[in-house]
Amino acid sequence: MTTRTPWRLAGVLAGLAGLATSYATAMVFTIREAPVVAVAELVIRLTPGAVAERAIQVLGHLDKPVLVGGVVVLVLACFAWAGSLARRSWWSPLPVWVALAAVGLVAVLSQRGAGVVDVLPVGVGLVTWIAVHAALVDALRRGARRPDLESRERRVFVMVAGVIAVASLGIAVAGRVVGAGRRQVEASRQLLRIPGVTRKPAPPKTSLGLPGISPWQTSNEDFYRIDTSISVPAIEPDEWSIRIHGMVDRELTLTYSQLVARQLTESWITLNCVSNEVGGDLIGNARWSGVRLADLLEGLGVSDRADCVLQTSHDGWTCATPLAALTDDRDAMLAVAMNGRPLPIEHGFPVRTVVPGLYGYVSATKWVVDMEVSTFADSVGYWTTRGWSAQGPVKIASRIDVPSSGDEVAVGSVSVGGMAWHQHTGISKVEVQVDGGAWEPAELGRVPSDDTWVQWALTVDLDEGDHEVRVRATGKDGETQTSAVARPDPDGSTGWHTIQVSAR
Repeated sequence: MTTRTPWRLAGVLAGLAGLATSYATAMVFTIREAPVVAVAELVIRLTPGAVAERAIQVLGHLDKPVLVGGVVVLVLACFAWAGSLARRSWWSPLPVWVALAAVGLVAVLSQRGAGVVDVLPVGVGLVTWIAVHAALVDALRRGARRPDLESRERRVFVMVAGVIAVASLGIAVAGRVVGAGRRQVEASRQLLRIPGVTRKPAPPKTSLGLPGISPWQTSNEDFYRIDTSISVPAIEPDEWSIRIHGMVDRELTLTYSQLVARQLTESWITLNCVSNEVGGDLIGNARWSGVRLADLLEGLGVSDRADCVLQTSHDGWTCATPLAALTDDRDAMLAVAMNGRPLPIEHGFPVRTVVPGLYGYVSATKWVVDMEVSTFADSVGYWTTRGWSAQGPVKIASRIDVPSSGDEVAVGSVSVGGMAWHQHTGISKVEVQVDGGAWEPAELGRVPSDDTWVQWALTVDLDEGDHEVRVRATGKDGETQTSAVARPDPDGSTGWHTIQVSAR
């Protein structure tokens, strides 16, 4: 056994064993962040905004799996390197193992609310790396010292390596079974019944009935998801609380039961992400149930100097929200239900913030646990430190859902339709233009408030050949959507959604 391959294999197997015991420890103690996940999330927090935005555009919902996969590949390469170093001496790999553990330790401790127990998986993984690697290296060295028994020693090494691989897998699975905190929270969520939360269908005539157009009400399963969490927080309702403090005369701390005992409001509200490109699908409409933030803040004696509220999530994500948007007539709320059911875990269970008219990066805090009344001069959120604007009001926008760009349609009458939105302002008109001709007004669906998107539809006549179709919307404030093309950063994309179709 003189080639490098067995030594590298020994390093990889020892590394995998350490990851398995580390993961199992995290699961047993219901620690949300296993070290590998913590490292990936640290990378996310340190990534410049432009790079993060590009990753979202290129990879979409695969951005986090690709990141975790990249971290794993890099770690496996380090494991193999540590294994090859063991050919020199028994202690040569130690700096690699210690360095990897140090990175994991920094990542874990950088998580919000990290304590001594969160360090345990890192320590267990490091001890496993060293002990298992030492055993494998010892087997390799015995084989190297006794070439006459090389074949038998090789078989022993392979057998030991196989046992370690199987044991690592078993440890990881056992840890997952023992520490199934997420499944317990999901079971609690499904059994939860919140007084005052109702399940109502979409109001009549919100849908125009055009096949292929997006449903006016977005199901929980289809609602877009953008957040920085790789392993989302799993929080039991009786373990959740929120603290409202800062520039107020009186602080307020509420448990979950105290929150849902207050007066609930229910509203149809459209949320969309600032990363949404023109014509994109990072948007959804749901019926949200919760407690109005204006009512919570009203009795706290908010300072006249305050102009924002710094929100903090259970996982440490932050955003600074304009105070005016939380205290005016809109239904900004601490939401506890979505479409008549307790919030899905991925969408912020047990409590999240919903604010009509603002992009999510300055308002929609999932798993919210802290709200500090402050000023924009003293408070910045996760994305504003990465170059995004501080206020984040939603821009007027529209898109074409049917037909899709590149479709072939029949010559003659063609149904065109899609969605338009300008939350907390409302849409008064949607117009369609074909091949640079006159703008034609489209039919609009009904909506219960200005805080939701609206369906639109129009029938146009197309001659044989290729055609260009575009759409624009006008808000109830008289503002017409601009044709100027702008990227999502720093405050939302602009431009007319345009498609090309062929009539045959």
